[in-house]
Parts: sequence; structure tokens; C-alpha cells
Amino acid sequence: MAKNKLAKFADMATYDNVFQYSFDTLRQEGFPLKGKWHSYFRNDHPIVLELGCGKGEYTVGMARKFPGKNFIGIDIKGARMWKGATQALEEKLDNAAFVRTNIDFICYFFAENEVSEIWITFPDPQMKKVNKRLTSTHFMKKYSQIIHNDGIIHLKTDSNFLFTYTRAMIEENKLDVLFETDDLYHSDLQDDILEIQTFYEQQWRERGLSIKFIQFVCPKEREWVEPEIEIEKDDYRSFGRNARIQEPKD
Repeated sequence: MAKNKLAKFADMATYDNVFQYSFDTLRQEGFPLKGKWHSYFRNDHPIVLELGCGKGEYTVGMARKFPGKNFIGIDIKGARMWKGATQALEEKLDNAAFVRTNIDFICYFFAENEVSEIWITFPDPQMKKVNKRLTSTHFMKKYSQIIHNDGIIHLKTDSNFLFTYTRAMIEENKLDVLFETDDLYHSDLQDDILEIQTFYEQQWRERGLSIKFIQFVCPKEREWVEPEIEIEKDDYRSFGRNARIQEPKD
């Protein structure tokens, strides 16, 4: 029988690869590993974040493929995160860890220049609230504080809305694009890391949706400008992820 949420939370409270701190604790006491993550991993390898990691498929998959990097999955939903955190422990992946927090608090966990790359894998596109989009300038300001100069951000999404918005944000702020495609699995990009598929990615591919991917540079010390653009909303999304699960139109 599958474990319920309370059992998963109880498990994660004992996991040494999961970090859970309340906002009050962060504000009053700070996070002890901020600026010291390399002491946790016991190496000086690059640190890569997966934001909105869900079940942790990408965090675990990347940790398997790239032992020379450290990977940290971040999400607010602990019941989902339990799967990836459990897998990482079972497989003794010492280069994988998880932080349960709201991504708005990310700067409480990482110091300036502590992060090398950020992966954003199939986030909610937040079509109504721009500041909740994980590629909005609201979040780019935060990423630019913790990422190395010219660190790389990777976005994988099924959402044409979010992909179009992100491209507009990049163009408005004159960011360097390293690669982009609106149909990843019919592109000429050859990269082992892209073989890893999240739970949502598998769903959308089964329903015939193309996967968009864009890889761009996140500079530091910049005035971020929010793009003014009207974007057609995704017709297969309405009220949250559950409403998205439907067959594509012919």
C-alpha cells in the first residue's frame, strides 16, 4: 500500500538529504548551509538546482548521470518530493539533496555565486499572475543573486504560453540564448540530460504535446524589465494541473 502524506512527511523528517525550514526560522536564525553547501556535499563540484522539482525525477536523474556535479531539488510539496529523496538515499546518491520551501525564499538558502545552473522543469505557467511565473523578472532577480556570473538557466515546458512569455522576457532584457526549440524531440539537439523525463513530461508527450526547451544565460547586476506582451493562453489548461489532463484536439 502506498504511503500517505503524513507517513511521507515523517520519513523525510529523518532524511539527511532533505532540508525543511519554516520562514520564521529562516528569518530569525538563517539557514546554516547558506554559502556552505560544499561542506555538505564534501566536494567543490558545481551546484545545480531543479526548481519545482515535484517527484524529483530530474534531480535524481541528473545526479546519476553527472557524479561531478551536485544537484538540489526544490519544491514546496513534500509528499511529491518524498519519492526522489527516497530514491536518492536508496541509490546512495551523495550528490543529490532536496529543500522543501517556497521558491520565493530561495535566497535564504544560497549565497551569492553559489549556484552554477538552474533547471526549471514543467512549472505551472501561471497565466494569470506574472510574478508567480518561474521565469518572470521577479524570480530572475533572485536567481541573479545566487547564480555565478553568466550561469545558465534551462527551461523545459509543454506550455506555449510560458515558452512565449520566457522568450519575450529574454528579448526584452537582451539575454544570451544558447539553444531553443519549440519541439525538443524533433530537434537536432543531442544531450543525454534531456533523456530524463518528469512525470508531467511523460503525460504531455502521450497526449501529443510538443516539448519546448530554452537555455539561456542569467547575468548579474542588471535592471530587469518585465515585457509588455499579450499572449494567447494555452487552451488545454484552465484551473490547475488536473484540468490540463485531456486529449489534444485533432
